[in-house]
Amino acid sequence: MTENIKTTFWRKLKNYLLTGVIVAAPVAITVYMSYHLVIWINEVTSHLVPQQWRIGNFVPYAVPGLGLILLLLVLVFIGMLTTGWVGKFFVRIWEKIIRKMPIVSSFYSLMKQIFETFLSQKSRSFSEVVLVQYPRPGLWTIAFVSKDNTNGEIADKTEQNMMSVYVPTTPNPTSGFLIFVPKNDVIKLDMSVEEGIKYVLSCGIVTPESLEIQD
Repeated sequence: MTENIKTTFWRKLKNYLLTGVIVAAPVAITVYMSYHLVIWINEVTSHLVPQQWRIGNFVPYAVPGLGLILLLLVLVFIGMLTTGWVGKFFVRIWEKIIRKMPIVSSFYSLMKQIFETFLSQKSRSFSEVVLVQYPRPGLWTIAFVSKDNTNGEIADKTEQNMMSVYVPTTPNPTSGFLIFVPKNDVIKLDMSVEEGIKYVLSCGIVTPESLEIQD
């Protein structure tokens, strides 16, 4: 009886420890990386500001985060420039130069696609997340609904109530396949489009919160 109590105690203690690590580690790592990111940005941007304009000349103490604010202002300014015709012209020239660099072009293209997926309106073009049997019956994969009712020639030729879905590749969801699936062969999921993208990016390691609650 005493051995069972000890075993139960140590098992619970181990579970508490692992739970504490799982909860605290992501928070600690996020805070640590965010802090050092702000410090790094401050150090880099401080060299861009002329000595006579630096905040240290006007305030007798250090003000953290000014470099981050400066960076945000610069990004807003870049965004304003590139939305115009002149800015788009220079962006096209820059991308033509980058495409001629073998390794750099691949990395730049991947980073651009990932940032466009999360920061632009593209992810909102998908209405929901579903499961479809792909690439063959019996194998299931996550897909995103781009159109709930597929009309036109596709619907006429198949004579079925079809759904247009986008099957992403892992771990880069910006590339994938457009397939047309009968509605009866689709299983709708409760996770949001953002959760589905995170699921694909993590290769299934990061489980969406909605699924964790159900478990």
